[in-house]
Amino acid sequence: MSSEQRTSWILTCAMVACVVALYVPCVQKTVPGGDSGELITTACELGVAHPPGYPVFTLLARLAIHLLPNLSPAHSVNLMSSLLGAAASGALCISISRLTGPGPGAVLAGGMFAVSRLSWQWSMGAEVFTLNNFFVGLLFFLITSFHCAEKATQRRKMAHWGALCCGLGLCNQHTLVLYVLVIIPWVFYRLYSHKELSLRVLVSLAMCFLAGFLPYIYLPVSSYLNTARWSWGDQTTLSGLLTHLLRAEYGTFSLAKTESSVSLTTMLKAQLDHCLADLSLPVMALAGVGLLLSSWDRMCRSVAWLLTAMLVVYSLFFAWRANLDISRPLLLGVVERFWLQSDAAVCVLAGLGLSRTHIELERRLGCGGLWRNSGWVLTMGLLAHMVHTNHRECDLSRNSVVERFGRELLASVPNDSIILTRGDLPGNSLRYLYYCEGVRPDVRLVDQEMMTYSWYVAKLAQHHPGVHFPGRWWDPVHPEGKDTFNLEQFLLHNTQRDVVACIGLSEGDPSWEHSFSRWPWGVCDFLAPAQRQFHPERWAKRTRNMYNWTEPHDSFHPASWEHVANEEMWQARMKTAFFLFDLAERIQGEGSARLFELSYTLYKEIVEAHLDYPPNWDKNLALACERLLHSGQRDHSPDSLLTCSTEHFSLYLEKEPTDPQAPAIRSAITHLVKERDRLRQSRRPTP
Repeated sequence: MSSEQRTSWILTCAMVACVVALYVPCVQKTVPGGDSGELITTACELGVAHPPGYPVFTLLARLAIHLLPNLSPAHSVNLMSSLLGAAASGALCISISRLTGPGPGAVLAGGMFAVSRLSWQWSMGAEVFTLNNFFVGLLFFLITSFHCAEKATQRRKMAHWGALCCGLGLCNQHTLVLYVLVIIPWVFYRLYSHKELSLRVLVSLAMCFLAGFLPYIYLPVSSYLNTARWSWGDQTTLSGLLTHLLRAEYGTFSLAKTESSVSLTTMLKAQLDHCLADLSLPVMALAGVGLLLSSWDRMCRSVAWLLTAMLVVYSLFFAWRANLDISRPLLLGVVERFWLQSDAAVCVLAGLGLSRTHIELERRLGCGGLWRNSGWVLTMGLLAHMVHTNHRECDLSRNSVVERFGRELLASVPNDSIILTRGDLPGNSLRYLYYCEGVRPDVRLVDQEMMTYSWYVAKLAQHHPGVHFPGRWWDPVHPEGKDTFNLEQFLLHNTQRDVVACIGLSEGDPSWEHSFSRWPWGVCDFLAPAQRQFHPERWAKRTRNMYNWTEPHDSFHPASWEHVANEEMWQARMKTAFFLFDLAERIQGEGSARLFELSYTLYKEIVEAHLDYPPNWDKNLALACERLLHSGQRDHSPDSLLTCSTEHFSLYLEKEPTDPQAPAIRSAITHLVKERDRLRQSRRPTP
């Protein structure tokens, strides 16, 4: 090993150590939102994760749980992700060191990627993206090592390691295939230009590539053993395995099962805005300089153009296939994680740009030490600025919102009940707490979406003792099929247990309305048999202060799962009041007035208990006042009800001035003020 190579490794190890020192104290200690709960549960149970299965991540996560028994499973896997994120930054650093030597450019490439908002944030929790970042960085390192190799044996060695890495990487994140498809012809061309490409080499490279897919053997093995209480799909058949690998249940080459789409230019603009905001303008400028200056240098030209081609192909293809509405903050948060793969290429080009800049300045102007020191100053300044900017948002060490959300839901449901989960937030948080930490073993978790797949009952029914499935799968469209059932039939077969739906019920199957009623139960809904009598006062008392939730309203970024959990908890406080109001609207007579009064009492109690609350609370309280006023009741002063209604309608418009119903609300305020003035006028004594 030459002194330059030794210096490169020392610099890389030092940078990785710094990133680890930055990351580890910020790691989330509880289950994060999104897919994290499911991924950790899969590792706990040794099951199969959602398509395409992620066997490498599952096995690494299981290893982390085994090696760190004193930590919770969530903390162990989150910590593993942070170490993978640090290793990814080190791989980018050593890649530049191989091309241009150790220096500020190498530290800029790895460091900027590590402390950028997206990379830092997603390295704090259990997600497959940090492992993908590691494989991307490893591929960049192998590319530069292959390119700089002086002997044929070294080139073949790097090519074979690269083929294995490509296969392993595709066992984790399929988006890596867009880089692989660009790398393969480049490697073949380089081998051909050196007269080293032969049939034997092609066969051996193919064997190494296929060897990388060996972790996928885990999927059919796990599915065949069927010991995991949570697992996705049936991979015991070839068709089932291909369905899972190709993400057919989500839509192959798509992010989700949805018909919505976003224009190519809109998605590319959003990605560019992200790069400018999260990587900074100087880094983007240096990436452009890197491409330009490398084009004049024989040593770096090939790699620079390869990285650019990978970046362009990936960005264009992803922008074309990303079928999520990024105007919604949460969905933008889902999409932007996939930009990490292109961010890595941008950071490497920026590091190349800084290295080539001080090399060119030294060659043309001399004073090499000055330009090198200036590069270090620029690098340290940019990194310090990014750390200062992102630390508060990326420090998740005290973030337990999603786990507390799940614990509150589990603690609130009746004993021995069935929880019909819907969506990632309740499904994955409850799943983790139930299977990994053993919270509320008396209840049963049944996933509404999973119940619509033909494999669900066959594979997982045995792990739901006491739950009766009237068929092989839930088909809301064709429930009359031989092996299918509808929701009403499922509920009728499980009347021995209380059933709670969290959050809500899947659309498209109203059959339950024939035999069941839907009563508010905090975030969830209680599905009661139609013959059971509803007692409004008792139910209001039972659901009042159901959760011990202390997070301030609107205290999280709109694109975060914490924001979704917090919003659900806040809206749950007024769910019973809303239900009673809606019920009162549908009946007549004295019962209606009684319900309006109870709804008004609950709304007023909730609003007066908080200084900051969701805007719709003002609107709902104003409507409750107005309806109670005209219901014929005599226990509340008409003047106070009119004043309350106008006040809270006005407060609502201050908070939501763009509401489409704003003109109608202003008209209602005018009418209520006139009615109050007439009432007060009529009460004045006549002279």
